[in-house]
Amino acid sequence: MTDHGQPHLIEPEIFRRFPGLIALQTTRKGGVSEPPFESLNLGRNTDDDPACVRANHEGLCRHLGIPDESLVLTVQVHGTSVCRIGLPGNVSGFDALITDTAGIYIAIGTADCYPVLIHDPEHGASGAVHAGWQGTVGEIVAKTLKAMAESFGTRPEDCFAWVGTGISGDNYEIGPEVAERFDERYLRPSPGDDGKYLLDLSAANRDQLVKAGLPVVQVECSSWCSSRDQKLFFSYRRDQGRTGRMLSIIGIRPCG
Repeated sequence: MTDHGQPHLIEPEIFRRFPGLIALQTTRKGGVSEPPFESLNLGRNTDDDPACVRANHEGLCRHLGIPDESLVLTVQVHGTSVCRIGLPGNVSGFDALITDTAGIYIAIGTADCYPVLIHDPEHGASGAVHAGWQGTVGEIVAKTLKAMAESFGTRPEDCFAWVGTGISGDNYEIGPEVAERFDERYLRPSPGDDGKYLLDLSAANRDQLVKAGLPVVQVECSSWCSSRDQKLFFSYRRDQGRTGRMLSIIGIRPCG
């Protein structure tokens, strides 16, 4: 087990205005996993050595200064179900988590799909969303905002959001059966001219956030691409399924 240094993290600019808020996406750098999972693999459902994955989780939490048990994950199923989290402990069957409990940090794992982080500073509430193409078709970000409204009184116009790093529209090739589920503004013909398309999931999720009521200036999109930027990110498609997972995490540190 080789120590590759401290976790390398991406911290969205849009959340920097909120003291006490942890909001970030991990990269593949700064862990202990060996190839092809090098090095900060946080995916427990991969073929990596479980001891390495556990060490990566512990190292990340230590770096963030949070207890291991305060990090809450879900076994994702490419659906649109949302789970309210108030206590430590992982869940299963949900692709979005919401919380207004300080000291609880909700997390989504990705390796090409898009993570979306949402923060409501008026109610101290946050959401973490896993948006692959199925979740995007199902408008999971809008459903997450609705769940936050019902649970916490969240108003979309008060929220700030980050559409994180996934596979970009320049690299995400899909077939016509998926393309027909999306508005043509998110599609362009694939260069191969074989009836396939390139899909921009980042733009689709950004527009759904704005349609749900977030001001466009309160939505930030990552400029990275999980497929293109190989040195920084895992990519399920690029690496043909044998790869690690990044985590996107959000939550508020307890006062004092």
